[in-house]
Amino acid sequence: MQLAITALGNNQINFIAELLPAVSDCKCNLQEIRSSRLAQVTAAYLLVQGNWNQIAKLENVLEALQRRMEIKIHIMRPDSKERVIEHVPYSLETISLDRHNIMESVATFLIDRDIDIEEMSGSSYPAPFVQTPIFSSKYIILIPAQLNLLSLREEFLDFCDQLNIDAILEPIKR
Repeated sequence: MQLAITALGNNQINFIAELLPAVSDCKCNLQEIRSSRLAQVTAAYLLVQGNWNQIAKLENVLEALQRRMEIKIHIMRPDSKERVIEHVPYSLETISLDRHNIMESVATFLIDRDIDIEEMSGSSYPAPFVQTPIFSSKYIILIPAQLNLLSLREEFLDFCDQLNIDAILEPIKR
């Protein structure tokens, strides 16, 4: 059984140092963890595994930890059913002038074509020399195997041209 955990707290509180021992004290195994700072907030995402009793115990411990440390913790038990769809993993990087809907537009383009977004990140920064605000984003996407890659690539590049976005779409190699 798995448990997905998201935790959000103030940067002054090192709640990750409390989360990890809670997972091991409940005899659960950490399968994946990600953490990042966003302004004055730290966000952590964990995926843990254990039997039903260990997961139930961890859920109780997390509830107490949330109250004690004054952080936000959300939990969800993922579906145990695995989807069996063949995908081709691709990386996608974009750069453009910073506009309010760039990531929304790219995400909508992908989702409208049944392309799964495995990971996405983006940030705004001033361009060197001219200080124009630039937005850069990175995605890991899973393209269904039955999708025509050449047609998708052409359609995506036309989409990017219309929005004045530079993009790189390439397969992930191991």
